[in-house]
Amino acid sequence: MSFSHIPVMLKEVLEWLKPKAGGVYVDGTFGRGGYSKGILTTDGTKVYGIDRDEQAIAAGNELQKDYAGRLEMLHGRFGDMDKLLAVKGVEAVDGVVLDIGVSSPQFDDAERGFSFRHDGPLDMRMGQDGESAADAVNKLGEKDIADIVFNFGEERFARRVAKAIVDARMEKPITRTHQLATIIRAVVPYAKDGIDPATRSFQALRIYVNQELDQLSNGLTAAEKILKKGGMLVVVSFHSIEDRIVKNFMRERSAGAFNVSRHMPMPVNESKPGLRVMTAKPISPSAEEILRNSRASSARLRAAEKISDPINTTGAKTESQNGIIWVDSESNETKGV
Repeated sequence: MSFSHIPVMLKEVLEWLKPKAGGVYVDGTFGRGGYSKGILTTDGTKVYGIDRDEQAIAAGNELQKDYAGRLEMLHGRFGDMDKLLAVKGVEAVDGVVLDIGVSSPQFDDAERGFSFRHDGPLDMRMGQDGESAADAVNKLGEKDIADIVFNFGEERFARRVAKAIVDARMEKPITRTHQLATIIRAVVPYAKDGIDPATRSFQALRIYVNQELDQLSNGLTAAEKILKKGGMLVVVSFHSIEDRIVKNFMRERSAGAFNVSRHMPMPVNESKPGLRVMTAKPISPSAEEILRNSRASSARLRAAEKISDPINTTGAKTESQNGIIWVDSESNETKGV
């Protein structure tokens, strides 16, 4: 089945990325190639498209025919982009673009189980391997489910949701998107903004199943590593959790974070600034774009320029699934692991 995809903030992405003839770029979340096609409109550019979704890779392989060797697809996770490019003998690139989250084709395909708008199997796997959302809701303990929903969905009724899921699965396994959405709606009230009560819990499960926060943290670190001096990192995110990770990473890796005193030298064996933040505040889509594509409404773009090679990059400090920051849903206590 064919699904359309409208790249969000394409004009702004290209303005910050500044593709140039002879430049090499990474589209780390290829999807259906919206950003890649935009980059390739500049003659002489080369794009490496990365995606863990086999359907996206297949779409990219078809698209390669139009670009005479200037588009090359790499099957894998964008958090491993440095390793994937190393296999191809590529050590440095001129720009990296990331669009964090689910692509429209994934979201619109009921069989992928990302959305409750249409009934389908409760899957949510981007790479279609490993643990599914159905595995998670049927096997995890009540507290684990509550923590996932609270941390990754920012759902204040997380404990209600977890208890309802555990109670329901005692009657029969939870295997369908509509089935799970109905369970959640029974215990979470509608908000004033009209957002479906199941939205945050579905987001949380998707992030958990695909280890999205870890991938984002790893991907940001890998992008800084492979960028040439003067290269651009452009990230479009759609949720506050993701945007906060991007903001913190760029800030912590920027010159301003290291200028404690201009009279003190950089300590030996410490990291040095690798990026210059180019967007003091996140850039939002225009009103016209939101009218054309309602999914763009929550998008936020941040950009940074590579200014030097890192000495000791340790990655972003995030609410990652590795537990750097973790909030217990029972006590609201923030824990460092």
